[in-house]
Amino acid sequence: MEVVREKWGQLKDGRWAERFTLSNARGMQAVVTNYGATLIGLTAPDNNGNMADVVLGFDTLDEYVHGRGYFGATIGRVANRLSGGSFMLDGKVHEVVQNKDGFQIHGGAGGFHSRLWEAEIRNDVTGSKLILSYRSEDGEEGYPGNVDVQAVFSMIENGLRMEYRAATDTPTVLTMTNHAYFNLSGRGADSILDHVVTLNASGWLPTDEKQIPTGEVAEVAGTPLDFSRPTAIGLRIDESFPPLELAHGYDHFYIIDGDPCELTPAAQIFHGGSGRVLEVCTTQPGLQFYTGNHMADRINGKLGVLYGPRSGFCVETQGYVDAPNRPEFPAVTLRPGETYHHVTEYRFSNM
Repeated sequence: MEVVREKWGQLKDGRWAERFTLSNARGMQAVVTNYGATLIGLTAPDNNGNMADVVLGFDTLDEYVHGRGYFGATIGRVANRLSGGSFMLDGKVHEVVQNKDGFQIHGGAGGFHSRLWEAEIRNDVTGSKLILSYRSEDGEEGYPGNVDVQAVFSMIENGLRMEYRAATDTPTVLTMTNHAYFNLSGRGADSILDHVVTLNASGWLPTDEKQIPTGEVAEVAGTPLDFSRPTAIGLRIDESFPPLELAHGYDHFYIIDGDPCELTPAAQIFHGGSGRVLEVCTTQPGLQFYTGNHMADRINGKLGVLYGPRSGFCVETQGYVDAPNRPEFPAVTLRPGETYHHVTEYRFSNM
């Protein structure tokens, strides 16, 4: 099906952001804006076939520009935390812009989430695709190299596929993700504590008090972080367990079991009230599972709905946290002549 394209809102510099609606044969829709390559809507059917938007977000461009929480945004150059506001690459220290307490998070204040991307709609034998492109110039937020990035959105039979590609002219670091908040009830004001989660992950990364990895890899078995079997988010989220207390809930990096080069099932989330099931598959080696612990008490969301803490959960597929500063972790280095490439799919079904 064709992609519907429309002007959406104007930035302060006069440029217009656009909104794109993608559909599949089942009537599911994804809505994306080229501001931040942001997923602003995604519908999925419940057990009775009723469609509802299961992604939290806002009604206007201005709310995305001035809001917090990275709702639905594409994150880069480096997702998650980068300790000390610097990293060493090929013997040279690169200082990056710090936008948190002594470190950088999600690519800095001027990261990919805050940029206007170029848009192209392409139709081929596989269907319609929205191709968003951005050039991150040498020195942006402190990172070396001119990096050309693409985020490709396309509908699949049962959901949404996101494909990321990038190339650089100078050695640099890169690991991207999407920061969508989900609530499978289709009612963003509801708590997500009743959602039942299974994670295909037996290991996780312990952190310090700033939630920067210590370099250790630990087993989830025997801890409240263990989602190897279906478990309600709210069952253990408030247990007296230091990593949970530090993060005020779940906000932890899980190492996905399996081959990180293959499209692998990483997470499955089930909502009993609607019967909706979300399966996240990815070629990334890990994911950050976050339960909206730091969302404000009253966030004005879509259609006047008020969001609050734990109104949404995130499954942020990505490379290891702080990998540029941890040689023991799989590298996220990108060099000239190489192509950064990863795929994540959101697949929906009913139970």
